[in-house]
Amino acid sequence: MRELLESSALSLAARFRAREVSPVEVVDATLDRIEQSNREINALWSIRAEAARDAAKAAEARFAKGEPAGALDGIPATLKDSIHVTGWPYLHGTAANEGRAASTFDAPPAARTLEAGAILLAKTTMPDFGLLAAGVSSAFGIVRNPWDPSTNTGGSSAGAGAALATGFCHLAVGTDIAGSVRLPAAHCGVVALKPTQGRIPHLVPSTTRSAGPMARNVADVAFYLTTLAGFDNRDSGALAPENIAYHERLDADMKGRRVGLLLSMGYGAPVEPVVQDVVRAAARALADAGAIVEEVAPPFAYDAYEAIDLSLQVRGLAEYRSFTREQQARVLPQVRDWSLKAEGIDGAAYFDLLIRIEASKLELLAAIDRYDFLVTPTLPCVAFPAEQVGLDVETPLAHATFTALFNQTGQPALSLPFGHDAKNRPIGVQVVGRRLDDLGVLQVGAALEKLRRPMPAWPF
Repeated sequence: MRELLESSALSLAARFRAREVSPVEVVDATLDRIEQSNREINALWSIRAEAARDAAKAAEARFAKGEPAGALDGIPATLKDSIHVTGWPYLHGTAANEGRAASTFDAPPAARTLEAGAILLAKTTMPDFGLLAAGVSSAFGIVRNPWDPSTNTGGSSAGAGAALATGFCHLAVGTDIAGSVRLPAAHCGVVALKPTQGRIPHLVPSTTRSAGPMARNVADVAFYLTTLAGFDNRDSGALAPENIAYHERLDADMKGRRVGLLLSMGYGAPVEPVVQDVVRAAARALADAGAIVEEVAPPFAYDAYEAIDLSLQVRGLAEYRSFTREQQARVLPQVRDWSLKAEGIDGAAYFDLLIRIEASKLELLAAIDRYDFLVTPTLPCVAFPAEQVGLDVETPLAHATFTALFNQTGQPALSLPFGHDAKNRPIGVQVVGRRLDDLGVLQVGAALEKLRRPMPAWPF
């Protein structure tokens, strides 16, 4: 069973076509693993075991005829609670939505996943409104990190990161507005891409929130991106497809690539020494491979995250106000209290926040313009307690120090594990590229995977 669970999605796709392994075997092994550990980890909900087994049998029959449904046929996958799937529940992480009617449409990431034949096992858990970088929810309770169940998974794609690290699926889609696929990836030792804004269509269209593929290695993330990047007219910001098989173009020479090593944004929690050591090691590895690496001065002399945090409070307040008084009482208190801070922000003040964010974007882009890529910490810390809503409980998204600005600039950013601490807890490194260069970011990530030291065995 372990061999099937550890197999990459790419290898499973090849083995299914060669009739070496059956999707039924893989789904059975995955469901057994879920039965063993999901009660402890709490990564999945709305688990549909019998439907998954039926889908696996149908996939097996298609492979027997040599007629797979698509590139992902038979591969176990999950989608975040916040992604609409026809006939599936949608809580957006909050108990306030309990009793809500099932979704009546497939959001673009769900549509592309299902069209390609992936087997949707379950939805993944998340915090209220997707507005915590932690795995704490009024609807789902506490999501635990499989590397150390006393610690947090990060968020808001909390269950997705934990599910991959625990062997509950081979592919997952999360969403990211300030770091929500990258932060769980770093905590849970998996890989996640926040693509160039618009690369993966999603609903409701947004200039900062993106769906992002997650997996246990860079090649599988690239493989999933190849499917998810298909055009969808429902997203008014969707980019024209590149028609690139990203997973087939990962080998690239690092020689001459200009890489900026960014260890401080000029604000935020101090980066723990062990995290700095791992990020420096990643930069040295790229330099040894021929990249031109320079350390970048902190780009800000003020807290550039503050305006983003206030704008997200406004977003939280709007969602909170959409509920009845009885429903509001069910929202996680920390999310409620944080969102209510926005009650004094009127339309003019909100517009001013947007202007401040735009100015910070320009300042950041000017500071990094000379570099093809940046290497940064994904997180300033290794871990914090599972029950905690953030590294700073008063500003629970504040530890998105190195991730949130790149949602604003729309640049692609990848988190991958490059080391671990003395307790074998993973430490993530973020690779940021120029806007539209998703392939380049994946290529640097693939190079770092080859250059890193062996990682601890998966906790399953």
